[in-house]
Amino acid sequence: MLDLVDILKSGKPDEKPSESITSALFYQTQQCRQLVLESYRFEGISEPVVAENTDADISEYVRLQTVEIVIIELNDSQNVAEDAKRISHLLPSHASVIVIGSEDAISTIRNLKELGFYYLFWPITKQELIDFVRSVHDNRQRNRGPGQNRRAKQVSVIGAKGGVGTTAISAELSYLLSEVKRASCIVVDHNYNSGNIDIMLGIKQFEKRQIQTGSFADTLDLASAKSLLYKQSELLSLLALTAPNLTQSETTEYHRFVVDIMSSECNFIIEDVSASSGVVFEKDHPWLKSDCIILITSPTVSSLRDAGRIKLLIENLPASERPRLIVVVNHIVPEKYASVSQTEIDKFLKQKADVVIPFISNFSDVILGGKRLANNTHKSSASFKSLASLVVGEDSEPSKSLFKKLFNKA
Repeated sequence: MLDLVDILKSGKPDEKPSESITSALFYQTQQCRQLVLESYRFEGISEPVVAENTDADISEYVRLQTVEIVIIELNDSQNVAEDAKRISHLLPSHASVIVIGSEDAISTIRNLKELGFYYLFWPITKQELIDFVRSVHDNRQRNRGPGQNRRAKQVSVIGAKGGVGTTAISAELSYLLSEVKRASCIVVDHNYNSGNIDIMLGIKQFEKRQIQTGSFADTLDLASAKSLLYKQSELLSLLALTAPNLTQSETTEYHRFVVDIMSSECNFIIEDVSASSGVVFEKDHPWLKSDCIILITSPTVSSLRDAGRIKLLIENLPASERPRLIVVVNHIVPEKYASVSQTEIDKFLKQKADVVIPFISNFSDVILGGKRLANNTHKSSASFKSLASLVVGEDSEPSKSLFKKLFNKA
């Protein structure tokens, strides 16, 4: 029997509590949007956050820490796997991702699985959708399924020599990825005793986190790993440790444990590894296992020779284990003083440089003024933006919309 007193107080009868699955939907078609919302309502599941499928909307809404499942509709996509890969940096690693698409191919399923995404073939019924969502949610509770493979992309910025601008480029790249591309990043400083990553990032009165004597890397958990980070902004953090009583290899191992723990909490790990750190030429160093290596050289004979040595280390890896290589030539002095030409650099490295950064005459003024080189009026800003686009897999002139539209069809 209904309790009329309670109804009068609340204005409506007691409702069945919604099933708690926090999710977000980014749609391309009204048909998909309507089916998802009706399915959730019918089953009594908390309705998802709903927004149109654009870069801006994804980066704005999907960062909510409460979002467990993100549903991405790609029914209008010409290549589901490629479009999913292109937006993967916008999606937080903590969320499970369901891609809905009308591309019926085993290769699509396989490629999405490698990204750690689920795939649901369209058209679907409401019951099929809800069963799939509940299955994904159950996998999350049991720590299984494709989503468990979603880890941050490791990008190692390798300086062929000390002084070629490795730290400055690491800082600009992390800024562009976090503030422009809206991807969460952790910058890892491998210069344990000195370095100027704090200056390059515009951090004032910064001190490296000191590893206490008796601290053991294998006892770290997520909370303790987070406490070692300096949070520069909502999407950008810095890991910079020092350990006067530990050897460099021990400190590197400690770094590695922190990075492994945090790799499920962000989109990119940016490793600042200058040749001055003394670890660049170690054949078994972890940087060789990166997803992407950005090799920085200056137009000098000595820098170019060392760049060739590093490139050879990468090429000697088995093809299946070889990371993507991006070659950057950074002019740290005016171009007229370069001892080797761009043509000679390309010929020696046996590949064309992917990015060339021109000499920045007001470099010190920009950095010490707390500004970003990528926002500078100098022509070098375009080079930094091009590098960030290469890292996330965009074209040199990426479209502002999430997916390319086909105009003027024949």
